[in-house]
Amino acid sequence: MNANISLGRRGEDAAVGYLDRIGWTVLARNWRCREGEIDIVAHDGRRHVVCEVKTRSSTAYGGPLEAINAGKAARLRRLAWRWAAAHGVRGELRVDVIGLLTVDGGFLLEHHREVC
Repeated sequence: MNANISLGRRGEDAAVGYLDRIGWTVLARNWRCREGEIDIVAHDGRRHVVCEVKTRSSTAYGGPLEAINAGKAARLRRLAWRWAAAHGVRGELRVDVIGLLTVDGGFLLEHHREVC
């Protein structure tokens, strides 16, 4: 398996563990449609939240949140509404980013809410 894919998968697993610990319900992982993929869809007890997971082994090319530019943010919003429509979900829908940076064999995690 490619090292970047492995790192990304480990990061997504860590993000799911974090969401479980804070009491969220994970509804979907790696949901795909023809326009792209959503890493995680969860429910925080009040609303549905699409979570983009960005995992980095260093900040040499910028931190995890820096990967979310205007184009990526617009795409995430479109994917969130596609997921909601496909699952009959109405009401509030939020997009968060969970950034992970490898540190001493584990991860430093930052959860950025309502990014786009």
